[in-house]
Amino acid sequence: MKLGTLKPPRGSKSKEKRVGRGIGSGHGKTACRGTKGQRSRSGRGIPPGFEGGQMPLQRRIPKRGFTNIFKKKFALVNVKDLNRFEANSIVDVEALQKAGLVKKVHDGVKILGKGEVTVPLTLRVHRVSKGAAEKIVAAEGKIEGL
Repeated sequence: MKLGTLKPPRGSKSKEKRVGRGIGSGHGKTACRGTKGQRSRSGRGIPPGFEGGQMPLQRRIPKRGFTNIFKKKFALVNVKDLNRFEANSIVDVEALQKAGLVKKVHDGVKILGKGEVTVPLTLRVHRVSKGAAEKIVAAEGKIEGL
């Protein structure tokens, strides 16, 4: 058996319906579309969500909620991740990016209080949560704002 000799089984493939090819074909004149109406016209079709003139679902449902367009998005780092830095080193945005803790600084970097920090560090970031600040000061570290 060769790939060039393969054929589909007899009767499994039917001829394509060729419409609009004369009255004698049985599919001529209106080309199987019937007469008049939206479905008989060229370029026919209805947009998704169209309900025949009835008010569509997406317009019937009440709108709720609010999106604050001025919301700030921070890159988040937990206190437990700061243990990888050497004692008394300065941890700023560049140092966090080099360490791979921050990929993209959106509106700044915020330190969160999950975990424990054992190394005294000087932090220069945009925000620090209250719990994280207590843990850093308890480890004899300092926080400097940007």
